[in-house]
Amino acid sequence: MSDMKYEAPETVEAAVALLAGAGGEAWVLAGGTDLLVQMHAELVQPDLIVDIKRITELREIGVEASGFRIGAAVAGAELGEHAELKAEWPGVVEAAELIGSTQIQGRASMGGNLCNGSPAADSVPALIAARATVSIVGPDGRREVPVETVITGPGQTSLLRGELVASFFLPRRGDGQGDAYLRFIPRTELDIAVVGAGVCLTREGDQCTGARVALGAVAPTPLLVEDAAAAIVGTTMDEAALANLAAAASAACDPIDDKRGTKEFRTEVAGVMAKRAALVAWERAARGTEQ
Repeated sequence: MSDMKYEAPETVEAAVALLAGAGGEAWVLAGGTDLLVQMHAELVQPDLIVDIKRITELREIGVEASGFRIGAAVAGAELGEHAELKAEWPGVVEAAELIGSTQIQGRASMGGNLCNGSPAADSVPALIAARATVSIVGPDGRREVPVETVITGPGQTSLLRGELVASFFLPRRGDGQGDAYLRFIPRTELDIAVVGAGVCLTREGDQCTGARVALGAVAPTPLLVEDAAAAIVGTTMDEAALANLAAAASAACDPIDDKRGTKEFRTEVAGVMAKRAALVAWERAARGTEQ
């Protein structure tokens, strides 16, 4: 650890060059709220740390005609202060705001939350439900991929050597769309999700015409559960449809047993949380932009 190098480049290209040219284990530092804890516990021992907080592109929220471009190093607290983003995607912002305490919120980022590779990452199911994509930059250029393709296992991602997540893109919310993210935790705050559920749906009158349902902390990776979405599309969100949604969500689960919850508990709660998140999204879809 004594030979560890720290670099704080000011361009994406410089960061990629550092990561690609690293002789040993290189880690990206966005907020550091996961990395520094892991280093303190001696779970990881980087040879190189590349701090991306000085890269302007990665620290901005850009408002475009087609949506929002959110830099990978934008802090959760900054997301919560962006009125337009919060109005269009309240579920995504609420999920990001669940990452740690108020102090942590000043540092923690969605980029770090995603790249840490935790199946229980709060922002990820909400992003998946919202059909968000990720801009990944590496030695071979830039590529845009769906959020759900990034985490491949606990602590593992699909990023290649020299690559980093530069930004997220959230499309404009369509007419009659609403989103929500809910999680179950043992305590009232500052805990890791036992189950997380993100839902985005489209409402036309009293009928659900489109939906995406995503779950966290119930499998080795966050899940996009197409059967759960199919259970409510074409319905009026009646009790039978919601029961089918809950059953499909539970059926998709492949959780672990740990001190925070048994497999059976997580499986049952996944259905409950998906149903509750769908109802919140349903109400938001009815209100349009009024949150």
